[in-house]
Amino acid sequence: MNDSGGPLNGKAALLTGGTRGIGHAIARALIVEGVDVCLTGRTAARVERVASELSEIGPGRTVGVACEVSSHDDCRRAVSAAVEAFGRLDYLVNNAGVGIFAPVPEMDPADFRRVIETNVIGVFNMCHTAIPAMRRTGGGSIVNISSLAGTNAFAGGAAYNASKFGLNGFSEALMQDVRYDSIRVSYVMPGSVATEFGGNEPGAGADWKLLPDDVAEAVLDILRFPSRALASRIELRPSQPGSPGRGR
Repeated sequence: MNDSGGPLNGKAALLTGGTRGIGHAIARALIVEGVDVCLTGRTAARVERVASELSEIGPGRTVGVACEVSSHDDCRRAVSAAVEAFGRLDYLVNNAGVGIFAPVPEMDPADFRRVIETNVIGVFNMCHTAIPAMRRTGGGSIVNISSLAGTNAFAGGAAYNASKFGLNGFSEALMQDVRYDSIRVSYVMPGSVATEFGGNEPGAGADWKLLPDDVAEAVLDILRFPSRALASRIELRPSQPGSPGRGR
């Protein structure tokens, strides 16, 4: 059995959407803890540049792979690259996501499909291809980055809400599927985070919003839990939103 709790040094992780925002913060936090990280992003040049920059942090090693998570073939190649680079796969962090917001009557069907294919099908693709490698390692942890939008619907959020409600349900079912393979499944539900996600200006609202590092710390906390314990879900919200009723 792979004791996935405790010290993280020497473990290997595959992280999707690792080139910016929350994903970049998670990658940096893992590498500082001595975890070897294979990070993915959609643009090869950006992935290579970010992987090169993060490799200077250490002690964990870093490789980058261009991957469109809605492609099962791309996900399979990313898993193979991680195992080839590090010889094992202990952690999978599904962070890649997209947010397109519009009322249902005004939403382009292609945009709705893109949100679902990235935020739900992309997580399935990556889990489907990574779990056999994690079983060979002896177990590990899967952490899916969801959102409080997965329990709180809002006007204009039909596509995003549907994807995150779906991701939460998927995570709960997957937890039941693989828990006796010594694979723990958790999901983190942040509220408002100061990133460029959804077209926001990077850092906008940083005086009251969560920071990407806050989400990264929650991921580390999950991974550090003793193997006998499963923190299956974490809700993370700003302590004092910018105004009443805003930024859950």
